[in-house]
Amino acid sequence: MASSSAGADAAPYHPTTIGGIREIAESFDGVLLDQFGVLHDGRTPYPRAIEAVARLHAAGKRVVIVSNSSRRSAGTVGKLVKMGFEAEWFTGAVTSGEMAHRCLAERANAWWRALGTRCIHITWSSRGAISLDGLGLQVVGSPAEADFILAHGTEAVGEPGDGGGGGGGARDASLEELRALLRECAAEAQRRGRPMPMVVANPDIVTVDGAGGLITMPGTLAQWYQELGGDAVLMGKPSPIIYEAAAAMAPNVHAGRWLAIGDSLQHDIAGAAAAGTGPGLFIVGGIHAEEAGLRGGPEAGNAGSGWNAGALARLCGEHRAAPKWAAAWMQW
Repeated sequence: MASSSAGADAAPYHPTTIGGIREIAESFDGVLLDQFGVLHDGRTPYPRAIEAVARLHAAGKRVVIVSNSSRRSAGTVGKLVKMGFEAEWFTGAVTSGEMAHRCLAERANAWWRALGTRCIHITWSSRGAISLDGLGLQVVGSPAEADFILAHGTEAVGEPGDGGGGGGGARDASLEELRALLRECAAEAQRRGRPMPMVVANPDIVTVDGAGGLITMPGTLAQWYQELGGDAVLMGKPSPIIYEAAAAMAPNVHAGRWLAIGDSLQHDIAGAAAAGTGPGLFIVGGIHAEEAGLRGGPEAGNAGSGWNAGALARLCGEHRAAPKWAAAWMQW
């Protein structure tokens, strides 16, 4: 197991290493739990993750999935059940895709009401198309026709249509093609003299995949667009909006008594800290594994894994993220 060079009250960028959640179980009442890179790799659950969630439930902890998933919340727990988790272990789930859908449907403030309904839709193909059914949106084919950009994925661009489940379909697009499209959108916004906002339904930069690599996510598109001078509105972590929705599912858990568990320093750890939910447990074996010098795979568990403490401290500093604890894998 890795050894942190500092104790519980050490410098913020040197989290304390733990062998399992059981060691800190008295420190929290609820868990804001990430999925990808923590519970599973997108296809397969990590060896000790199922037991960890079962033990959290048995200990009376309220467990809420907080996921930067482009999809709506309803199917989240069902997919985990198919992997071997039990539905009753989870108090609920909230996804960034759900927050995007809710805001587009409700149009609760002046900004959303002024957004318009004509959008360029950047979506998925091999990972499954995202339906815009019920939102009253019109998918358009060129920046000149668009009020805003809606980013659910990084593989395809929606063809002109009504945006519903049938919609106009989608055509595959490479990342370079998407980057060129964003340049066109930024140029069109400049020509108009007003923003063409991007609504980002999944703010993750990358995520793990079952093949052992990383997949580019819509948060990368948001970064590119912002570099071009465009406006991007993040609908999930690290934005407070998703933490507020998650905390509302367990009102008996007081602010500061949540434990945020995740593998993204920028999203899971820094986001929860900014929202004031409580301390964070960073899972090193996710998207930052290579950068942190992780040694040992998920089968080895925390006892058989380690990482470069200096590299992790540098990563935490780069992302301005100060997790209180770190572990290689999700383990009780």
